[in-house]
Amino acid sequence: MIIKRSALAALTLAATIGSAYLDTNAAYAQSNTSTNTTESQSDVDIGDQFFGLLVNADPIQINKILKKIKQNWSIEYMPMAIETLGFAQSEYVRSRLFKLIDENSPKRAFKDNNERYQWLWNQDVPTAKGYANFKAQLYSHIDDRFETYFKDRQDLARIRLDEIRWGGVVQDGIPPLRNPDMIRADQADYLGDDNIVFGIEINGDARAYPKRILAWHEMFTDTIGGVDIAGVYCTLCGAVIPYRTEHNGTNYQLGTSGFLYRSNKLMYDQATQSLWSTSRGTPVLGPLVDKGIELQFESVVTTTWKEWRKRHPNTTVLSLNTGHLRNYDEGNAYKDYFSTDRLMFNTPFSDKRLKNKQEILALRFPAAPNQQLAIDTKFLKKNPVYQNQIGQQKFTVLTDNTGANRVYDTKDIQLKTYDGGSTVTDNSGAKWTLNESWLENTQGDRLERLPYHRAFWFGWKAAFPDTKLIK
Repeated sequence: MIIKRSALAALTLAATIGSAYLDTNAAYAQSNTSTNTTESQSDVDIGDQFFGLLVNADPIQINKILKKIKQNWSIEYMPMAIETLGFAQSEYVRSRLFKLIDENSPKRAFKDNNERYQWLWNQDVPTAKGYANFKAQLYSHIDDRFETYFKDRQDLARIRLDEIRWGGVVQDGIPPLRNPDMIRADQADYLGDDNIVFGIEINGDARAYPKRILAWHEMFTDTIGGVDIAGVYCTLCGAVIPYRTEHNGTNYQLGTSGFLYRSNKLMYDQATQSLWSTSRGTPVLGPLVDKGIELQFESVVTTTWKEWRKRHPNTTVLSLNTGHLRNYDEGNAYKDYFSTDRLMFNTPFSDKRLKNKQEILALRFPAAPNQQLAIDTKFLKKNPVYQNQIGQQKFTVLTDNTGANRVYDTKDIQLKTYDGGSTVTDNSGAKWTLNESWLENTQGDRLERLPYHRAFWFGWKAAFPDTKLIK
């Protein structure tokens, strides 16, 4: 954890939060218009005033700052008030901020900042001028590189700035595995048959990334079947998404930003330090927004090591030789988080149709860019052949004996039965052989694979509020 030396003593809390985030056994952590304010207050120094509450220890100075803020109060200041409260170490400052927030929000008792944020995110609050620079100033005292994410980029934000929350680590503080060592299946004696792996096959190159390793790193960059891939694992929202990093001739070098949006991790690219949506593969803050960039994503199978190895005897798999000291035992990383339905970071929504961390198959297709579908994996296990349509895209989900899902573009062909292994039968009685990239019949006809991955219900719903759900 890198903490900048400065007068900002209040941000000693940052080290505590960061350590708790990395220690997965710890308890859980936690437009541009202005109204009714003067130019000097709203546009120039309101962020400095909130920042001053963190660095001043003198009650007289604190009272002066609070008086200025109250005199010029606008609802636009609420995000800065709540964010400042999250870092304030002085009980005096905290008590005054509690009062300020309560006086300007519904008469209710907020249990914590998560509840304050959830209330705020469901309000139509304009962004105060200078809010991005406030965030730049605040978070630069944790990591110098954070300043670039926000400074002078308010007009380049395509998501709400108050929904961008610090995850407790510096840039790449959860270190990605870059071009990691891969070993043959028969060399992976550290893996048990029932260990969960994320399996990817591109152009015949099959690779397995065990959850027990990837959960400690949350991202890998690799070349699979000649294709440069950034595999992003948002542990909090339960999603592994392999993105092709090349787009229109540019190969984007992606990393972990240290920030979250609706509990979904945000990536960054090294060249411009723009922030990217993990769930969409698009830039959402910085100079790359509105450039038509959307990374293509590949399919990933969540399955057991035994099943993946059986289907892909020539697979390679991550070596324990990662260059990092971690306890890579099965189930060790994030074991407390994964074992309950509680969230570490909340979202604007609370949809109880499924439990927060119930796994769903997450589907969004290029043929239906404005439609998304979540299918409960429990439902799919009971329905091993499931056919449906999103927009113009017809598809079939096949679920094998271990509960692993695969999705294919079956067009107008009606598949009837699946033996749970490699054979599928259609309504005409024709047999189709299953592999990762397509289904193929005896005449050589192929039905191509479609992109898919799994996610926790709450994380998918947060990223795509209008998603349909099948359960």
